[in-house]
Amino acid sequence: MTLAATDPAAATDLAAATNENLAQISNVLIYSAMAVLTLAFFAYIAEWLLGSRSKVGRTAAALTADVKRADAPAVTVKQGGSTAVLERPKVVVRAAAGARDVPDGPGAHGGTEKGDLWGRIAVSLTVLAFLLQFGGVLTRALSVQRAPWGNMYEFNITFSTVAVGVYLALLALKKNVRWLGLPLVTTVLLDLGLAVTVLYTDSDQLVPALHSYWLYIHVSTAIFCGAVFYVGGMGTVLYLFKDSYESKLLNGGTPGRFATSVMERLPASASLDKFAYRVNAAVFPLYTFTIIAGAIWAGDAWGRYWGWDPKETWSFITWVAYAGYLHARATAGWKGRKAAYIALIALGCWLFNYYGVNIFVSGKHSYSGV
Repeated sequence: MTLAATDPAAATDLAAATNENLAQISNVLIYSAMAVLTLAFFAYIAEWLLGSRSKVGRTAAALTADVKRADAPAVTVKQGGSTAVLERPKVVVRAAAGARDVPDGPGAHGGTEKGDLWGRIAVSLTVLAFLLQFGGVLTRALSVQRAPWGNMYEFNITFSTVAVGVYLALLALKKNVRWLGLPLVTTVLLDLGLAVTVLYTDSDQLVPALHSYWLYIHVSTAIFCGAVFYVGGMGTVLYLFKDSYESKLLNGGTPGRFATSVMERLPASASLDKFAYRVNAAVFPLYTFTIIAGAIWAGDAWGRYWGWDPKETWSFITWVAYAGYLHARATAGWKGRKAAYIALIALGCWLFNYYGVNIFVSGKHSYSGV
């Protein structure tokens, strides 16, 4: 789907249909969202720094207690001249899935009112930034009376908005995911910075070939799936860090003070692993539908359902990678870290499909001027 008009006269007519005032308002809203996200970033930092450090150490305490209980001798109890031997239940330190029987950390705020206050401020700022981002995407769409997914800039600002929305939706569902706030806001800021500097494209109309209801179905689901995969990917990355931290403690190592302060406040590795798996598994069927919808649209627009266009090829590679991850999670020998590595490979495929194919590879899906 090459998004470039070849007729200069037609291009002039399309540009005339653009509402420049709304396009400018969209730009102001996106920049405002970035400013608010910056404030949220510092609020999340304050939540981590001002939370109590005296309440961390649950992982170390739990692992030490488990090892002691597992190695302890049997208990003897004398009753009426006879001796009854009570065997202590064996504590499983590492479950079959590669997880350890340890509690979740107290969160970034460390269980204190001061840290929790800054965390609530950070979430409130994130909500405000989301509303500004959504307004920026909406006014961009209204400025040209079409879906705001005509180029990489529009795709980026929509993707960032949906990613923040997924995080806030999980919070609204009472999920303990506030630990996602700092890494999410940091990466969203970087993504928006890339959008407004390198990828920015003036608001303009699409070529007639792309005026199809499949644009709303196919591209919107692709953006949503990508945002959810991205959130799941952050859970996988944090799982690998937390799993390494727990392994070091279990082997008698002493992590650094900074690593301890951060890792102890995160959920246990088992919780992070479960979070990433559930997120990826939940959105995978929708991603399957996204590829099918794209094939149907290709059949209508180009007269063939599949032509091994670079975008089609990498979408399929990404699907295979995530299918491999889900299969690995169902296979006893590939749970834990091995499955997590596959999840990161799958996320890498999606990111290349998102950035690399759209910008550096020529094909029917190439974006004109990104």
